[in-house]
Amino acid sequence: MAEFLADNNPCGQNILRLVSRGNAIIAELLRLKDYIPPVFRLETKQDQQKYGVIIYDFSYFKTSDDFDNKIENDPQLQDLDEEFRENYTEILTRFYLAFESIHKYVTDLNRYLEDLEEGLFIQQTLESVLLAEEGKQLLCEALYLYGVMLLVIDLHIEGIIRERMLVSYYRYSAQQSNAESNIDDVCKLLRSTGFTASASKRVPNYPEDYFKRIPINSMYIDLVIGRLRSDDIYNQISAYPFPEHRSTALATQAAMLFLSLFFSPNILHTQTATLREIVDKYFPDNWAISLLEWWEPYKAAKTALSNTLDTANVREHSSKHAAKLQKLIPQTQQLSKEGALVEDNVLDHVNKVINIARECNVTLRWIMLHTCVPPAGWDTNKRCKQIRDQVVADSKYNPLQVFELLLNTAQFELKIKEILTRVDRLTRVLCLQLLSEKQSKWNMFKKEGVERMLELSEVFSGTKPLTRVVKNENLQTWFSEIAKQIDSLKQEETTAAGRKIVQLIQALEEVQEFHQLETNLQVCQFLSDTRKYLHQMIRTANVKEDVLITLHIVGDLSYAWETVDSYTTYMQEGIKKDPSLVIKLRATFLKLASAMEIPLLRINQAKSPDLVSVSQYYSGELVAYVRKVLHIIPETMFGLMARIVHLQTSVIKELPTRLDKERLKEFAQLDHRLEVAKLTHSVSVFTKGILMMKSTLVGIIRIDPKQLLEDGIRKELVKHIAIALHSGLIFNPKAKTSELIPKLEALEKIMDGHRRSFEYIQDYVNICGLKILQEEVSRIISYNVEQECNSFLRDKVQEWQSVHQSKTIPIPKFSPVDNTSVNFIGRLAREIIRITDPNKSVGTAGLAGLDRFFSFMIVTELQNFLNTLQKGVLKDKAWLDMVTDVSKCLSPNTTLISNPARFYVQYTSRAQKVWPQILEWTHKVGQLQVLRKNIAYELNTSCKFDSKHLAGTLQTMNDALLTEIQRHYKDPMKPYPKEENPLLYELSTYCDWAGISDPYSKIYITTNNLQFFSLLTFLFTISQVNKLIYIKNIGLVCKKPQDPIDGVPFIVGIQTILKQFHPEVRNQYLLYMGQFIKSHIAFSLNSSSSKPTELPSEVVNTLHFIESFVHYAALPREAITKHIPDLILDQYRSLSAV
Repeated sequence: MAEFLADNNPCGQNILRLVSRGNAIIAELLRLKDYIPPVFRLETKQDQQKYGVIIYDFSYFKTSDDFDNKIENDPQLQDLDEEFRENYTEILTRFYLAFESIHKYVTDLNRYLEDLEEGLFIQQTLESVLLAEEGKQLLCEALYLYGVMLLVIDLHIEGIIRERMLVSYYRYSAQQSNAESNIDDVCKLLRSTGFTASASKRVPNYPEDYFKRIPINSMYIDLVIGRLRSDDIYNQISAYPFPEHRSTALATQAAMLFLSLFFSPNILHTQTATLREIVDKYFPDNWAISLLEWWEPYKAAKTALSNTLDTANVREHSSKHAAKLQKLIPQTQQLSKEGALVEDNVLDHVNKVINIARECNVTLRWIMLHTCVPPAGWDTNKRCKQIRDQVVADSKYNPLQVFELLLNTAQFELKIKEILTRVDRLTRVLCLQLLSEKQSKWNMFKKEGVERMLELSEVFSGTKPLTRVVKNENLQTWFSEIAKQIDSLKQEETTAAGRKIVQLIQALEEVQEFHQLETNLQVCQFLSDTRKYLHQMIRTANVKEDVLITLHIVGDLSYAWETVDSYTTYMQEGIKKDPSLVIKLRATFLKLASAMEIPLLRINQAKSPDLVSVSQYYSGELVAYVRKVLHIIPETMFGLMARIVHLQTSVIKELPTRLDKERLKEFAQLDHRLEVAKLTHSVSVFTKGILMMKSTLVGIIRIDPKQLLEDGIRKELVKHIAIALHSGLIFNPKAKTSELIPKLEALEKIMDGHRRSFEYIQDYVNICGLKILQEEVSRIISYNVEQECNSFLRDKVQEWQSVHQSKTIPIPKFSPVDNTSVNFIGRLAREIIRITDPNKSVGTAGLAGLDRFFSFMIVTELQNFLNTLQKGVLKDKAWLDMVTDVSKCLSPNTTLISNPARFYVQYTSRAQKVWPQILEWTHKVGQLQVLRKNIAYELNTSCKFDSKHLAGTLQTMNDALLTEIQRHYKDPMKPYPKEENPLLYELSTYCDWAGISDPYSKIYITTNNLQFFSLLTFLFTISQVNKLIYIKNIGLVCKKPQDPIDGVPFIVGIQTILKQFHPEVRNQYLLYMGQFIKSHIAFSLNSSSSKPTELPSEVVNTLHFIESFVHYAALPREAITKHIPDLILDQYRSLSAV
């Protein structure tokens, strides 16, 4: 009833939109199943220890106050809870909206049923809607989709995980205080059922109790079940006219009925007669393992199914389909041969071809569904296992034969569709070109027939000369009449025109025989041509849209959306043996695309905006499966390439510049070079195999074979390099000698091998090998740096948010091998820090990644240092009293201290317990800064050698931009890049990678003004300076080997810490240092015990420190000459006692 779905019929439009929304919800649930945050699984001990105290299941609601108080009373838990909220609120919101949409769906369905009962839709009742063809389909689908939603969410998002996510969302959102919120009802609907996919035992009363959580109108359920029991609601039987195919024709309806019965479990338990009727109609010759398992607890259902599962019946159907399989394989092979399916043959035997396609698909469906391996836990049911084993034995199941029939069927179906459509591109809904040309072809053939008859009429009139033809007025009149009869044929009146054409053909045959026209070859040719065109008119008239519709219905492969994965191994083995098999697989993938049409049909009818997103999801899933199957090609290629590289690097000798002819045979190595040639040819053959697959539209995604090959090569490359980096950079911290250099050298060999193999093979497979290598290595490094840096970030970058991660070419994620590092970047960085000896073998991307990681580590160390000062030292009354006293004694800073040695020591000694911790932080920051400086130098040198033009351009651009910014700050009227302008960000990234940056001048954190910070830093400095000694050509080093201090990291650390504050803090620090030096010099000159020409060691050390400090801070000399006289700075080296 087309009127039911008319735009002006709110009753039809409402239920259509509801069903459309149901299909979209299922797609969203399937999409979200891949984005469940691992932390909610609490699978690892680390997650349990860290997050177990803030992630709760529904037990939270019983004692919510206790849980909340526990967190509120612990500052660390508060901080962790807040961090968790910031990181997961977004994904939790998306999951909750999906959960809530299920509740809203069933609520809207109940409201629609109530509106029907109350007569809100004029002249429409529940019964009248079920009488409309579209109405009964949509009402049945509405109940079925609700059941599917509940089962999908229970299968893919376990109950305990749902509860944890819902509780977290409840705690972190404002929904709990919103009166209009449905969160309580959503929690009741989706609380854990106890079902898990891997469970060996079935949950009692599952799923009927689950389906009853929100009651649905019982009369509606009964009417839906009644319609599904009695009607062919989708009119599928017309496509399956043979009685033995009835269960296949009603398979979709059977699935809906199977699920709908759980909404009325009383039928399954007690109504044996009803169940017997259902089994006899829908399951007389088929019993998927799931049916057997799911109906096991129900007495009536189990009894009704007993006849179908009788051993003799199972054996009969298994043997029958096995025999059909053996018969159909040679038939389809014959049809798939070149020249077998040409247009004339197909048009002449279209019904026969359709029958073969129908038989093939029925056989495939039965065998694939009854021999598939069910999900985990099924084998605990002995009856299920026994039935499947019997089917496998009786059908002599050979998966290779089933796969062969699947390939052949898909191939010849595709050829038929191409013939019947005559279009170049293949889409999910085929464009019926032949049917659109039907009228024009009919007119062309009719015109040709009329012209032939008129010409013959003219010949026998004597007006048109034709050799040896005598004038015959009777034949002239007869042929004229035949021409009129042909001209009167109408294409629209197919049946009448067909009968008339047959009569005309017979008449033309008779006139040739009775009037002895065989003797004239030209007349015979005219008659033969006319009969040929009349035959073509019949063929054209026979091509109906019903043919393609039938072919589309019987060729549906949606039932194998999951099952087909069990044949992936056979597909890949076939490709390895014969890469051209990809051509046949293309037809199979297109056949599998039929599964997408079922969920999209209603969404399209409702003109829903969800059409694009749902299409993208299902198309993406199918394309992912295509990639999975064809990935065997790049996988095999990499194996061959590894052998080629081994031969080239380790076996085949490199030819010297000059070679004696006597040694020519020694360097020829013909056998090895032949092997390289054969391996290279094999790689080329595999490449050719995948490129033979035409560009194909799968759903709404077009698959380009060249791109498919490149993506496959990238994926395999990423896997190999990620494994090499993960396994190659694992260090033993207890090793006496560092493992860094040997491991980096081994890694360098692996990376060089990949570079050589890509360099060699890129021309044979037509890819930019080195570009791919560089891009993927850079992506792997960037991704791992990002994940490692998450440990330093409050707002973490989740894996699904990463710009470096890809679903098509995923970067493998490995479990941490120690308690401090997430991946190889962290392990490498910490090992370098441990031994401080970076090396070039990790490449530019690796160095840039390490540089970024070190910067995050510096930020963390600085934050820890300042937090300790703010919350501990500078809040301690004793400390504050001490630094206040010192500050007063040193004021004004221009005065000299009378006895500096005694004065300073009395204060620095009082802080002996604090200095080691501050020294550790300072040293760590300084060490990381020195590493960053060395990395920047290495990057800059490498950039200048490898790409001097890029280095020069970046340097010039950087200088020019800095100049413009400085002008802007001097004159705000000058231009400055706006916030949305990406110039500064992008240029900064380029400069970091090219080493055009100065880590020593970086500001890592924002700070507030800390009282007495410059004084505290000064006291810390002079307490440590005496532990250093100046050595010419080396600088400041520790006096004693056991002292945990090193000159350069110490100085760089102090200057980096001061750099984070206002420049005035650093100036005050230098003022204190100047006062310290001048006081000591004055005291030394006035002292009778020291030589007047020598400076005290603490003064010399401090002066060396100050000069180094100014050097690393890039300060002008005037910064210290303001506080220390030039004479001292110029002469202190010669006046020192060292």
